[in-house]
Amino acid sequence: MRPQPMIAVRDVEKSSAWYCAVLGAESGHGGPEYERIVADGVLVLQLHRLEVEHHHGTIGDPAQALGNGVTLWFETDDLRAAAARALANDAVIQTDVHHNPNAGHDELWLRDPDDYLVVLASL
Repeated sequence: MRPQPMIAVRDVEKSSAWYCAVLGAESGHGGPEYERIVADGVLVLQLHRLEVEHHHGTIGDPAQALGNGVTLWFETDDLRAAAARALANDAVIQTDVHHNPNAGHDELWLRDPDDYLVVLASL
């Protein structure tokens, strides 16, 4: 089994550009309604436009705040490079690079364009 998280976003193309830049990933689909973010050939995140129903109904409630209670956690081989990409792409830093003694690694906590909490963690 492999996780393939999907989040509801307001602007798929804007979010795709942000995630691809910050994660050093690439678009695996593209378009204004749905996107697959791929890193090293592996699907790491799906983006779905909030209001679009397709065959399954909407992904989220437009009346509710996006991102509340959700943390998207990405482990990276090079946290310094990921942090530099985040800063270069005007990421909102919630907690700058710091050591997490419980996990025994370093982390950077960010907010994406829809206010989802994104954590980049070293190995």
